[in-house]
Amino acid sequence: MPVQIQSARLAPASESLARLSARDLLDGYGAGRFTPRDVIDEVIAALQAIDRLCNVVVTDMYESARAEADRATAAWRSGGARGALAGVPVTIKDLIYVAGVPAKGGAPMNAAFVPEVDAAVVSALRAAGAILTCKTTTCESGYKLTADSPVSGITRNPWHRDRTSGGSSGGAAAAVAAACGPLAVGTDGVGSIRVPSSFCGVFGLKPTFGLVPRSPGFFPPSWASLAHTGPIARTVGDAALLLGVIAAPDARDPGNVPVAAGPFAPDPALPRGLKIAFSPDLGFAPVQPGVRAAFERAVETLRGLGAAMVEDHPGLDPDILETVLKPIAFSEQAGAVAHCPPSALRESEADYLEVVAQGRRYSAVDYVAASHRRAQLRGRFLDLFRRADVLVTPTVATTAFAAGTIGVSEIDGRAVDPHLGWSPFTWPINLAGLPAATIPCGFDRDGLPVGLQIVVPWFKENLLLSVAAAFERAAPWAATWPTLSV
Repeated sequence: MPVQIQSARLAPASESLARLSARDLLDGYGAGRFTPRDVIDEVIAALQAIDRLCNVVVTDMYESARAEADRATAAWRSGGARGALAGVPVTIKDLIYVAGVPAKGGAPMNAAFVPEVDAAVVSALRAAGAILTCKTTTCESGYKLTADSPVSGITRNPWHRDRTSGGSSGGAAAAVAAACGPLAVGTDGVGSIRVPSSFCGVFGLKPTFGLVPRSPGFFPPSWASLAHTGPIARTVGDAALLLGVIAAPDARDPGNVPVAAGPFAPDPALPRGLKIAFSPDLGFAPVQPGVRAAFERAVETLRGLGAAMVEDHPGLDPDILETVLKPIAFSEQAGAVAHCPPSALRESEADYLEVVAQGRRYSAVDYVAASHRRAQLRGRFLDLFRRADVLVTPTVATTAFAAGTIGVSEIDGRAVDPHLGWSPFTWPINLAGLPAATIPCGFDRDGLPVGLQIVVPWFKENLLLSVAAAFERAAPWAATWPTLSV
């Protein structure tokens, strides 16, 4: 039975240019129906409105965006527009450097920091003609899966402002969900693209580790061996377009893979004989009933598209959060601020300071032992992908919880770690460095979005995008909008 994307909070129909996809914007520019300046004016108005309601913007770049839009308008009118994203607005997560614009990264110690250089992805966006509109909210140094921070406050979900947007790319996902332009760039160390995209009902993609460069910047270098940079969008095609721009070799990032990745061209027809493994719980995780029900409907939709569906999972140890992820992730968080005097962290969140303190308690032996277990975990995924072409799971075990909290401590009657235990499907994929995406697959009984996670082998982004595009066509969701009201 196909998934029905429905909600009790559908926004009224609108012709707003800020709601158009990147591809529709480019078509409109080419046909002369509207200009980049028309679009940027509406996108800025939308960002200002959603920022008042949900707090998604850290630093605006509206003045420079208008100037860039005027230049793009002149170029389109003269026939001289160049670049895959010429005149298309994009927001940038505040962990990513934009020269001359504050990069606070949610951290009080960086409140006055202004980088002098663009990150590689920003340089690529500029070269493609994209227009940068603002820096979006994140938590402190990207350490948790919400976007709340001492620098910018609480970021809320446009589907229900009492709920979190998720994070740490929460401002990015909320802005795309609320029709503030079609594209955003986020980062993902333990799920920070996929969690907020799932909670906010948009498409988010974490590419293969190293496919998209993170340097210069990505400051501070927390989640050093775990973090990916990738697109958030309202359509699969737009995400593919953005990924094709930002996936490029850059020797300044030691983790970057020096290969030409693109082009990315999703085919909405599933390959013949495609075998998809599905797991509602990875064999160990509690899952909210509404999430499980939406996931089961999504599995049936994929089956109806002709995929061979078989229940399977990589056989991960239930204790990997404590024995693998935390020794690596928390040590890397502590290492990111090892150079800082205690006074630099005086205004930091208590939960962040506890993560740093725990990271300092791990020894080098603990880190190396966890890294060995991480290699074994990677082997489990290798084995799985010998049995199947694709793995699908729920993206998150719960829907968006209360804004201003770090997480939930119980799901379906079972206790979970309130920091990371409610997102058991995302961070194992970071440990393995695999590409993964989340796509909306329904709503729970409260009208909150649910995401389907699609995971493929390393460097198989085109396969991932094709599966997502096929699902998107079978269960269209991009015309569903929040009303921005409680």
